[in-house]
Amino acid sequence: MTAMQIVFILTAVVTLFAALRVVTTPNMIHAALWLIVALFGVAVFYLLLSASFLAMAQIIVYIGAIAILMMFVIMLTRREMRDRGPQTGPQWKWAAILSALLFGGLVWMVKSVSLPASPVAEVPESSIADLGRALVSPNGFVIPFEVASVLLLAALIGAVYVAWTRRNS
Repeated sequence: MTAMQIVFILTAVVTLFAALRVVTTPNMIHAALWLIVALFGVAVFYLLLSASFLAMAQIIVYIGAIAILMMFVIMLTRREMRDRGPQTGPQWKWAAILSALLFGGLVWMVKSVSLPASPVAEVPESSIADLGRALVSPNGFVIPFEVASVLLLAALIGAVYVAWTRRNS
């Protein structure tokens, strides 16, 4: 077993465990922290596939922005989320059986498909450089990114305002 395979298996185990903890932990802050661990595991998978740009985008966009935004939302709306009742419904056994059947069907489908072994094509460095130029050039995607950032900032300011007025009233 090579070092790359060992890293892959360890990352897969940690990522799956973190994903399970995201949906099973009763504390929302802990769930958001486990989500950060799971998303970081996906970034490690990208690094193992030699897709460093995607790994950094995963870390910056999903961990750095979305997961941290979720943490802010959870901290600002903590009072409204004090429900300590049972977190499982009366149909949870049927949902577990259906999930196990779907997972088994997915495993069967993956095992039954035989794909030809083809070498992985190398990504030329110029394509990543071209993507970078397209993202920051005035004729490229700068305007949509700036519009999205202003909308996200407005949403964050609105969430802070709503939480602030509810706390003071």
